[in-house]
Amino acid sequence: MVIHPSQSQDDDSESTDAITLLEQDHEDVKDLFEQYDELAENEGSESDRQTLAQQICTMLTVHATIEEELFYPAAREALKEDDLIDEAVVEHASAKDLIAQLESMQAGDDLYDAKVKVLGELIDHHVEEEEDEMFPKVRNSGLDLQVLGVAMASRKEELLAEAAASSSV
Repeated sequence: MVIHPSQSQDDDSESTDAITLLEQDHEDVKDLFEQYDELAENEGSESDRQTLAQQICTMLTVHATIEEELFYPAAREALKEDDLIDEAVVEHASAKDLIAQLESMQAGDDLYDAKVKVLGELIDHHVEEEEDEMFPKVRNSGLDLQVLGVAMASRKEELLAEAAASSSV
């Protein structure tokens, strides 16, 4: 099952702003982690936890891909500041490792809930750095966030379609 972001691509032009798109993803995945925490605390079914964790993993994978393919290269060029981007890429690698572990597990396995929790904490830290440090610098850099946002929205749509197709096989 693949989540469909609360923001559709048919929204007004603000929805194509690259940073707005990324911030909406951040909000969407934060909501999913909160739902997972609630399920885990209330001993929700393994099936429900597995489904929600898969949604989280899919959303994070798509989000990381559009950042790495489109946003980070543009930000790196606009900012001429490698440290922020390098750190974000390393954080993505850690998240991808946890995602791969979760995707090879079942919700009833030992440490499953703990790995989802740690992934959420890693993502919270990553989001905080992006939103507090990177995004304001990129917004002030003169980068055309509308053009970049259109490309990112299109790529995101492709990736979500691929994920939906592969999960229905």
